[in-house]
Amino acid sequence: MKKSVLVIVIAIAFVFSLSTVNATPEVTTFNKSDITKVVAPVNPFCISIVKGDIETVKKLIELGANVNEKSNGMTPAMYAAKFNKVEILKLLVMHGADLKKRSDQGFTAEKYAKLSNAKEALEFLELHKGKKGKRA
Repeated sequence: MKKSVLVIVIAIAFVFSLSTVNATPEVTTFNKSDITKVVAPVNPFCISIVKGDIETVKKLIELGANVNEKSNGMTPAMYAAKFNKVEILKLLVMHGADLKKRSDQGFTAEKYAKLSNAKEALEFLELHKGKKGKRA
């Protein structure tokens, strides 16, 4: 009986010693690179451009979508250029897209086309370099 009580006491002491070893306070530090920026969602107009849904893009322009309004730091023309959506890019330029405008990152639509290797969009943008689209 004394042996079993002694074994229980030793077992309890052992458990407490483990819990105090694991209970040491841990200090966590964060580097600036560990913190990520919360990104706003992309608006439906730019999502339609990325998907290549030209009919929806046309409809949204008819309903008054701003062809120069940034979404998540980029204009619709930048999305079209980045994802090589040339027909949509042409449509945006026809409706007044400003190709000289810069993103929050400081890039133009042409730069996004270069970075994405979007050859057809880049060709179109080089032809229209420095021009602002005409209002339809």
